[in-house]
Amino acid sequence: MNHWQRIEAAMNGELTDRPPVALWRHFPDDDQYSDKLVAHTLAWQKKWQFDLVKFMPSGTYGVEDWGAISGYRGAANGAREVIQPAVVRTEDWRRIVPLDVRRGAYGRQNEALAAAAKELKGQVPLLQTVFSPLTTARKMSTEKMFADLRRFPEELERALMVITDVTIRFALDALAQGAHGVFFATQLASHRLLTTSEYERFGKRYDLMVFQALRGKSRLNMLHAHGDDIMFDLLSDYPTEMFNWHDRLTDPTIAQAAECFPQLLVGGINEHGTLMHGSEQEIEDQVHEALSQTGGRRLMIGPGCVLPVAAKESSIRAVVRAAHQFKESPVCI
Repeated sequence: MNHWQRIEAAMNGELTDRPPVALWRHFPDDDQYSDKLVAHTLAWQKKWQFDLVKFMPSGTYGVEDWGAISGYRGAANGAREVIQPAVVRTEDWRRIVPLDVRRGAYGRQNEALAAAAKELKGQVPLLQTVFSPLTTARKMSTEKMFADLRRFPEELERALMVITDVTIRFALDALAQGAHGVFFATQLASHRLLTTSEYERFGKRYDLMVFQALRGKSRLNMLHAHGDDIMFDLLSDYPTEMFNWHDRLTDPTIAQAAECFPQLLVGGINEHGTLMHGSEQEIEDQVHEALSQTGGRRLMIGPGCVLPVAAKESSIRAVVRAAHQFKESPVCI
């Protein structure tokens, strides 16, 4: 099977020659330069031949054009931090105005994606990383966002409509530049941060606007639910083909998720635990245990989030080897 055949068969719960596998990581500092990001993306895929390419712009690209300033301060996962937010006071939400997504930080991401897509020639699914509108609002602000959400919801909602429009236009431009879909990341759908009704109003409402705009235009999308105690039940009916979360750190397990989400689950690897500190045998055992939860069907082996930049090649090789060697069981979900 080629990458597309393997992914599509796995999504449908059909027999595959082997389980699909994809890992991704940040390229800190170099991700600020389109040519370097493209070179890293292509070299990563050429080396490992993963079944899916998650394009890896910095996690702060979506707030910089509104005035937030970010920097890389050595985070183990390679992520940049917002060091000067764009929204500090409630009235600052009114400064969130429409943007041209073909200029500035937004424009650079799809310019780089287009160059990578040209070289990949459509041989492997390519997803642009897109953040949920509420995640973008959180990144551009301080902890005050949570107070404004409850005390001045109209101010936040006005900004969210602007952010959603920009997110949609950026996602559609990504498709026009060669992406086959988006990796849609939400970092606020956690019971530790919001109530279910709060996320329905300020999160899901806008998330679904983005997915609706992609309907019939994207070939496949992945939803990433970041953090602990995620609102899996609330997210499991999103119109997406793939679902990724920190399954090794928080509920639900892969087996539990398979009962609710009918297409392709993505996970199985504890990237900051077993991958970083376990032996190759322990890594292989973790991969096989994850696959055994679904009998090898409807699961793509992947990280709960991005790999640490210090992840060893031998550990990555162990993940790939384990996925390639797994023998499907007769269990089917």
